[in-house]
Amino acid sequence: MTAVLISWATALWLESEAGLHTDVLVLAVALTLTLYSTQRTADTRRRLTALLLIPVTAGATELLGRLIAMHYAAGAALYTVGISLAIWIRRYGPTAAKAGTLMTLPLVALLVVPGPALPPEAQGVLVNWAWSALIGVLACACVWLVQGTADRYGPWPAGAEEAAPRRASRLHPRPSTRMAVQMAAAVAAAFALGRLLFDHHWPWLVLTAYVAASGNRGRTDVLRKGVERFVGASVGTLLATGVAEAGVTGRAAVALMFGVLAVALWLRPLNYAYWAAGMTTALSLLLGYFGQDAMSLLPTRLSAIAVGAALSIASAWWLLPVPKRRVITANTEPHTAPRTRATAPAETPRSPRRSADPDAARAAAGPERRPRG
Repeated sequence: MTAVLISWATALWLESEAGLHTDVLVLAVALTLTLYSTQRTADTRRRLTALLLIPVTAGATELLGRLIAMHYAAGAALYTVGISLAIWIRRYGPTAAKAGTLMTLPLVALLVVPGPALPPEAQGVLVNWAWSALIGVLACACVWLVQGTADRYGPWPAGAEEAAPRRASRLHPRPSTRMAVQMAAAVAAAFALGRLLFDHHWPWLVLTAYVAASGNRGRTDVLRKGVERFVGASVGTLLATGVAEAGVTGRAAVALMFGVLAVALWLRPLNYAYWAAGMTTALSLLLGYFGQDAMSLLPTRLSAIAVGAALSIASAWWLLPVPKRRVITANTEPHTAPRTRATAPAETPRSPRRSADPDAARAAAGPERRPRG
């Protein structure tokens, strides 16, 4: 949250000095929130990769947002291809998987901030792209500053080491391909139904479809995340109702929003439902700050979340389902040594007396020993 607050304050200054659209503040917060965990144990090369990919993808996402606003079908198709491609390239190893994760961060931020960084009457597309790219650089800088300071002066370790690679999956098609196809189907259906059923509130449905299908560890995992997101959003609705009844507005609403995000981040490792509840409450406070009637939109939000979760669950269960046992080794190195007989209890040789082949029995029993003398 320290990184988030620094990013937000800097973006607020840029918004005031350059006359940017207020959505640039939300973009800075969203990128910082999603980028922080991916950079926690990153080395120098991975951070330089993030410094290249995040601004470029953020700028491209800004253009994609304009395309969706002007030509919804074409923009939705391009978005679906991009979000699925970021999953499909995991087949090329851990480096490609990390790059794909970085590429998805601005795409996810677009669902939270569907508007442009500049108002329509402002400067051209190229300038708009440049401001979005600059916000990407700002998010990276804030994350690295806080993490570097915490690692140097904090009482906690600098970060856990990455897990050792396991054997590659033999599943065909590969798990990365299956998950990419499932994501494409769920997101494409979410775009279609989102515009048909929820008009300009389509991002809520698409965001839920992505969240439930991302990191797919099998059908049960997608079902669990879909249910947790819906339950969390329902709890967030109740919290937002209490905040609205208390009459919290203006700067107090902004302060409360950051407080809710801090608590949600703290509780997120325990269960995703806490994060969903916190995000729903924070977005409701944000809508109220901009003068929208957040309470009237909450039933629509819950309906969109339910439909999005159902789409992801249906895609994971009936379209190239990924077995849970295979997913664990989907993105690992293929050269890991196989288990030996000493470490594989199921491969313990049978007793020679039970073998039908006497030669096999002698081989299993080892070299023959003769008595002395």
